[in-house]
Amino acid sequence: MSATDLSTVRPASGGATDALRRSNLATVLGLVHREGALSRSELTHRTGLNRSTVGDLVAELSALGLVEVDETPVAGGRGRPSPVVRVTDTIAAIAVNPEVDAVIVGLVGLGGRVLKRVRIETPSARSVAQTVTLASAGIAGMLAGETGIRIAGLGVAVPGQVRLSDGMVREATHFGWVDEPLAELLEEATGHRVWAANAAVLGLRAESAFGAGRGVDDLVYMIGGASGIGGGGISGGRLLTGAAGYAGEFGHTFVHSEGRQCSCGSRGCLEAEVTQAELLAAVGLASAEAASLADRLASTDDPAARAEVARAYSYVRIAVRNAVNVFNPSVVVLGGFLAALYRGATAHGAPDLLGEVVHSSREGVTVVEAQLGTDQLLIGAAELVFAELIADPARALAA
Repeated sequence: MSATDLSTVRPASGGATDALRRSNLATVLGLVHREGALSRSELTHRTGLNRSTVGDLVAELSALGLVEVDETPVAGGRGRPSPVVRVTDTIAAIAVNPEVDAVIVGLVGLGGRVLKRVRIETPSARSVAQTVTLASAGIAGMLAGETGIRIAGLGVAVPGQVRLSDGMVREATHFGWVDEPLAELLEEATGHRVWAANAAVLGLRAESAFGAGRGVDDLVYMIGGASGIGGGGISGGRLLTGAAGYAGEFGHTFVHSEGRQCSCGSRGCLEAEVTQAELLAAVGLASAEAASLADRLASTDDPAARAEVARAYSYVRIAVRNAVNVFNPSVVVLGGFLAALYRGATAHGAPDLLGEVVHSSREGVTVVEAQLGTDQLLIGAAELVFAELIADPARALAA
């Protein structure tokens, strides 16, 4: 079977898809998606449903092609043999992340597994139409010859402000985009249903589900990339999105009273003062070599490079201080080149990142690097797609 779009499949109606059963299906699939392979007895324990109900739900999800069941006996929670349930390898989402220096396209399976990744280098920022053309070509090439994969939809991680209701890019200053219907244009070009959201928020979503923020109810996340700095927060286990989905613009935290002009129109913003391009240049790396930045910053003996690390780190300390003082998280997660900068600065004896935070607020706060590396934005974009699929798994009945 060739790659198929599941996004146009609608759930059947009737008693077989009543609200309670669909909710239970979503609960079971969501657990296996986020937690990985689980025994049927563990699913019974976690859901609070009885064994026969869980067995029926797993059987239905298996029939839908969403999970597979390993009947090899293993010890269950109460010593009974219990089959192991895991997501299949046949359901995937397309993920797109436009940056100023490239368009990254990926194929992400259920469970947050990046199956394929394609980077299309571009010389500079480009129009929405050019981005759609490049992304569409990358998707077509990535899926060429792909068999046995059903496509649940397409998610886009945009380095800018995106209206969640329709994927309209309200403002992406590094591209010069204002009120661009990126999701709509990609849907027309690819034939797949499309969701779009702010890239940093999606990175947070990925790290919260599968990475450094897993199981953390109160955290601040900051990520730096070629297109700037963003982030987000979780408070009491809930993602902080704001009224229209624009919360988390840590890149526009004010850090320098006499600072540089920012693309947003202000001066002294964090992302104007701290850039991936300058850090890469300091250690002689090209943009495509950003994955090596952390090691190079940590090992450099060049005085000019160390001075750039110290300068950039001083501004990140201000932004993190503000975020921790305002949101009182238990964990601060740094991703992208901010993680690289943190590692490099720490290696050269820089002061504590939280050293100027109000004492009571910094008690017990841990600073960690994002665990998903360069995959975090692709995984987050795919989560936009999988959230709807998981919420109503029976939609795949007709596939």
